[in-house]
Amino acid sequence: MKAKVKSAAPAAISTGEQARAILASLKRLGTKRVRDDMKKRYGIVGPTAEAAFGVSMANLKLVAKQAGTSHELAAALWATGNYEARMVASMVDDSALVTSKQMDDWCRGFDNWAICDTVCFKLLDVVEPKLALGKIRLWAKGAIAIGGGEDEFVVRGAFALLACVSLHNERVSEEQLLSTLPLAERAGTDERNFVKKGVSWALRGVGRRSAALREATLSLARRMAESSAAPARWIGKDVLKDLERL
Repeated sequence: MKAKVKSAAPAAISTGEQARAILASLKRLGTKRVRDDMKKRYGIVGPTAEAAFGVSMANLKLVAKQAGTSHELAAALWATGNYEARMVASMVDDSALVTSKQMDDWCRGFDNWAICDTVCFKLLDVVEPKLALGKIRLWAKGAIAIGGGEDEFVVRGAFALLACVSLHNERVSEEQLLSTLPLAERAGTDERNFVKKGVSWALRGVGRRSAALREATLSLARRMAESSAAPARWIGKDVLKDLERL
């Protein structure tokens, strides 16, 4: 009787091979309709968006779920420079392993609102509080845009991150959130569309955190609504409309 030959275990694929396989899968899932909608319907433009495959958010989430969690894979996907790969990278990375350098490097890569907001909402919202607050203050200055990056989306990143931290990161204290309100007030004179909307989002997030923060945010919003600067007036009124209903 012949002895049975054991089948060799399948060789594990490298992170680079996995990233290439995901990129190929994303390309197959892309459609012209979704790609056209990105620009015409949702206003997603920029270098990475221009070269996008056109994959729906539902399919991006499915690809990320199948890939699992991997800090190394996230880095490899981000390095491709592809819009969809970067979206998936934000969904598969491990927030506990995110570093200060990575946050700045990825922020420099923000070239449209969708990448910016998804990275903040899916990944950076629950990083260590001191790290998160430090980046909010740095990015609000647009400081890291020097030498690369779109300044508008660096600043947008500061307030998108503040909004997401306010909503999701319970380790960030009320006092820490209160200390960010002057950043929003200073940014209230910025006329750029995505900054203006980011500041409003951030203030609405902070104001929903607690009764005390709601009152502090409402006080600031009322002051901004009476400002001589048009962007500040718009932000103040937008925040008041939202928070006064609570």
